Amino acid sequence: MLTTQYSPWLILLCLLVGAGYAALQYSAKTPWSKQLNYGLATLRFVVVSFLCYLLLAPYIKTTTTRTEQPTVVLAVDNSQSVELFTPKAVLSQAISGLAGLAETLRAKGFTVETRTLSSRPNRPARLDSLRFGVPTTDLDRALTDTRDAYDGRNLASVVLLSDGLVNQGRSPVYSDYNFPIYSVAVGDTVPKRDLRLTGLTYNRVAFSGNKFPLEAELGFEGYAGGTATVELREGTRVLDRARVALPTGRRRAKATFQVTAPAPGKRRYEVRVVPQPGEFTPLNNARTAFIEIVKGKLRVLLAGAAPHPDLKALRAAILANDNFDLTLALPGVAPLKAGADFDVAILHQLPAQGGLGNDILAQVKARRTPAFYIIGAQSDLPAYNQLGAGLTIQARGAQPDDVTPLPNPGFARFATDEEAARRYGQYPPAPVPFGDLRLGPGAEAALWQQVGRVATQKPLLVFGGSAERRQATLLTDGSWQWRLSEAVAHDDRPEVYDRLIIRTLQLLTQNANKKRLDVYPTQERFGTQDDVTLGAETYNAVFERLYNQKIDLTLTDEKKQTRRFNFANPEDGSPLRLGPLPAGLYRYQARATLGGQAQQDAGELLVQSQPLEALESRADHNLLAQLSRRSGARLYYPTQFDKLAQDILQANYKPVITAEEDVKDLINLKWIFFVILAFLTVEWAVRKYSGSL
Repeated sequence: MLTTQYSPWLILLCLLVGAGYAALQYSAKTPWSKQLNYGLATLRFVVVSFLCYLLLAPYIKTTTTRTEQPTVVLAVDNSQSVELFTPKAVLSQAISGLAGLAETLRAKGFTVETRTLSSRPNRPARLDSLRFGVPTTDLDRALTDTRDAYDGRNLASVVLLSDGLVNQGRSPVYSDYNFPIYSVAVGDTVPKRDLRLTGLTYNRVAFSGNKFPLEAELGFEGYAGGTATVELREGTRVLDRARVALPTGRRRAKATFQVTAPAPGKRRYEVRVVPQPGEFTPLNNARTAFIEIVKGKLRVLLAGAAPHPDLKALRAAILANDNFDLTLALPGVAPLKAGADFDVAILHQLPAQGGLGNDILAQVKARRTPAFYIIGAQSDLPAYNQLGAGLTIQARGAQPDDVTPLPNPGFARFATDEEAARRYGQYPPAPVPFGDLRLGPGAEAALWQQVGRVATQKPLLVFGGSAERRQATLLTDGSWQWRLSEAVAHDDRPEVYDRLIIRTLQLLTQNANKKRLDVYPTQERFGTQDDVTLGAETYNAVFERLYNQKIDLTLTDEKKQTRRFNFANPEDGSPLRLGPLPAGLYRYQARATLGGQAQQDAGELLVQSQPLEALESRADHNLLAQLSRRSGARLYYPTQFDKLAQDILQANYKPVITAEEDVKDLINLKWIFFVILAFLTVEWAVRKYSGSL
């Protein structure tokens, strides 16, 4: 339809303009014939009239009507289990039935297309080329892909041919589909005699020296009333063995092992059910657990020269963290047991004047225990200066300075956020020795002193010592006021003070409780068809998470062949993808540089050639019936294709008629320009040839 947004009467005006222009141009006497003159005038009339008509903004409006017949998708579960456990005659009957159903529906005007588990998006399969070789079954994904592929189309229903066995993805009965699903059940519903491990529950991390549980869940068919032997192995060594009763009337049983965690490191344990005579397959009898063994809780010695409010504040800060065990020692009140061993010591005003507490100090020095010194009025400063803690204190007079903590922005071993800095500024002043304070080689100040509103670069909290024995010093015995004031101001939550103490202890013990680089498999085992993935965690010196750190990984298989990967751990937690790997035990070694220090981690991952489709032989027709019932359809068997075709036809699925309107401005059509140009060219050429311009 050709129309314009202006009054149609204006077309007459366009014609009049064209006629007037042609009459004016060709009314005079010409050197050519009258017939040719009329022809040229007509050309000029057409061109000028049409150009005037274009000023009216004409447009073409087209309406296209389409009729889409209802589509029925034949979704075929072409996994290995269908061919393995469906009698050949039944499977052949089912395929023939699908072909007959397709012919019947096409004859009634339906569009019929075939999809399988391995179908590519928007590429239907063919019934005459079906191969049942897919190693896993994910019905939910197959149906979801079908829904997405036919989005916006007239999808009437889906006919699903399957045995109902799902071993990947979620169960389709928990998903919603916007089409009826007519299920056709194949497979074998007769259970096979089998023992299998259906689950293995454990914690990925255990403390060295502690006992941790491994709980295995057994599934069984055909062995009810008997017993099964379950073994716990590490490599070729059997650590424990359990006899598990298989109760009549049940299909599940459990076996629990208590394992004593050995030295820190990554350990691989295998739980295995000993095969029994007549068992269907032993391939599902074992599962593997990878466990990280870490050192136990950090043992902290809190020792003081005398009772002091600081000790209570420090004790409360440490006990707020479950990763620490605390022992308190005071000369004459709570003496330190001889031979006691600790991971870190807090020495409050030790060494003290008069030699008080020297026995505690001697034990700490003899064991080269990392030490956190807190300087106070009773501290023996000359004795302290001999400890090599990275700080030398030369006092001048007995009058102390009153200071508040000020973060050193150049200290990178742990971060101080804006909220912590703000709270530091609200702390009450605490006394520090007045005098000359000198940092030794390699020592760093985490906190400076702020005197009133004057920021100084005098150290308040210093980290020093050596790599063999780390040491730190806090130059005030008034920090208890900081914790108290923060608790009052923030609803009994002195988080910043507690975090400062805990970070100080963590920095002194660095790798004593946790690695700064942790690379681990994301699954306890992988199949040969799986995308093998590794997770990675990186930490700074006080074990705060770091991201986007470059990590080099070397993967070695059982034949000593190596592969190398480079990746970074992003903030979204996405893992390193190694792709599918051949079956076997792989060892990996990861390296990274964190805060200028080289870190490494190592471990194992297991890839098993485990034919998932052969592990469960009993078809799950109940799942198919439930899936069809939820979608408003029902379950059929290969002998009921005639009934299935009848039900689909009786559902009276209708074609969908759609109309599309398209509007195009006439002036935007390029061919019109060339037609006008051709008319003008012909007119000019004829006039030129006939002796006139």
